[in-house]
Amino acid sequence: MADTKITKSDDEWHEQLSDEQFQVARKHGTERAFSGKYHDEKASGTYTCVCCGQPLFSSDHKFDSGTGWPSYWQPIVDGNVESTSDRSLGMVRTEVHCSRCEAHLGHVFDDGPKPTGQRYCINSASLDLKREGE
Repeated sequence: MADTKITKSDDEWHEQLSDEQFQVARKHGTERAFSGKYHDEKASGTYTCVCCGQPLFSSDHKFDSGTGWPSYWQPIVDGNVESTSDRSLGMVRTEVHCSRCEAHLGHVFDDGPKPTGQRYCINSASLDLKREGE
């Protein structure tokens, strides 16, 4: 779990991130289904937070949910991904964010595969892939 929170101004985040990354990770946006660079990625490695580099998900926990977003059945480390209630769009969902910098990642649903039954539906724009061996 992250022991040091990272806080920056919107201007500082925007200097570091692309417009799409900023809109998704810092402003709680969502990329279009099937448009993200990792939705169909098969490489082995660790998916990290695009904002702070914290490890979030392992390729070993990735699965094809058919939703058009990268999906994982659990975070790589308990505590690196936190959740809050999201009541936007006229529904109640569980938003997930990076515990270190609070970057918006996506949402988690209870319709995933065993062993957890969870589906972390994550925006590619919130992630960087550190390929195995890099």
